[in-house]
Amino acid sequence: MEFLQIEKIRSTQFPLKSLIGKLSFELGRNPKIEKKANYQDYIPKPYKSVLIISADFELAWAFRFSKSQKNPVENALEHGRLTRKNVPEIVKLCEKHNIPITWATVGHLFLESCSKENGHAHSDLKKLDHFESPFWKFDNGDWFKDDPCTDYKTDPEWYAPDLIKLITESSVNHEIGSHTFSHIDCRESVCTPDIFSSELKKCVEVANDYDIQLKSFVYPGHTFGNFNLLPEFGFTSFRTNYLNILGYPIKKSNKLWEHQSTAEFDIRHSWSIKYQIYRYKKIIDKAIKNNTNCHFWFHPSFQHQFVTDVMPAVFEYIDEMRKEIFITTMGEYTQWLNENMSK
Repeated sequence: MEFLQIEKIRSTQFPLKSLIGKLSFELGRNPKIEKKANYQDYIPKPYKSVLIISADFELAWAFRFSKSQKNPVENALEHGRLTRKNVPEIVKLCEKHNIPITWATVGHLFLESCSKENGHAHSDLKKLDHFESPFWKFDNGDWFKDDPCTDYKTDPEWYAPDLIKLITESSVNHEIGSHTFSHIDCRESVCTPDIFSSELKKCVEVANDYDIQLKSFVYPGHTFGNFNLLPEFGFTSFRTNYLNILGYPIKKSNKLWEHQSTAEFDIRHSWSIKYQIYRYKKIIDKAIKNNTNCHFWFHPSFQHQFVTDVMPAVFEYIDEMRKEIFITTMGEYTQWLNENMSK
C-alpha cells in the first residue's frame, strides 16, 4: 500500500475504476497468484521464475471490424502505422537488454504482395461467414474485402516482410509464432474446422518461405477454439487470456502446453507513468517471490509513449533481474517443458 500513499491522486485524473484497479493490485488480487508445491518442476535451475513476453503482431488486420469505432478501417490503418513506428524501436530495446519476444504474427504479413483472382482476394482460403462478437461485427462483404491486394511498399499497413526480416535478423533470438493468417475469430460457433485448418495451412506455407517453423499460437481477439487442430500443423503451445495469472503452464490432453497471460503492456492514461513502471516491476517481483511464470503480452500498435516512457525502464529492470528470471520465448520454454517435465 506504500505506493498508493505517496501517489498523488486527483479525482479528475483517476476515476473510481482506476482506483479500484490499484487497490486490487496492492491486495494481490490482480494478477491472481497460483502456487504449486512442485513449482521447481516448472522453473529451470538456478532461476526463481520464468518470464515470457509475447506480441500480437497484426498491423491493420486486427481492428478492421471493430464495433467501437465509427470508421473501423481507418482506425485499423492507424494501428498499422503505429506498429510500423514502434516495432523497430522495440527491437532495438530488446537488443540493448537481450530480451526475446514471441511475435505472434498474422500470416498475411509474411507476404510481399498479393493480388485478386477472379475478383477475389485469397480465393484459395476458406472464409468466415458473417458474425458478431463482443469486439467485432462482420456483416457485409467478403472477409478479405479490405485487403488492398497490392504490396508492402504501396500499402505497408497490410504486409510486413521487412519487419519480419528485421526481427529474424536481430542479434536477439526472437520467436516468430502464429496469429492465424487473417486474424479470424476462432470460436467453433463461428469458425469451422475447415476454415481454421485452411488458415493454419496457409500460415505454415508462408512461414516456410522464410525457413521459419511455427510452434507457438496466439488466438486473435481472445476467441478460443479448435484446439485439437493445432498439433496437426506442428504447434506445441498456445496462449490464453482468461484471467491475469502468475502461475504455471498447463499441459492439455492433446499434449499442447497452455501459457496463461499475466498482464498487458499498454498505456493507462488514468495512471502516472511512474506508477505504471512501478506496477510492471512489482509484478516481476511477485513472480520471483512466488516462484511462478510471468507472461506479459502487448499489441505493437499501442501508443508510442509506452515505447519511449515505460518499456525502457521495465526492460532495464528485467535485465537487472536476469540472474533470477529465465527470460525465454513460448517456443523455447515449451521445448524445455517437453524435455524435462516427462522425466
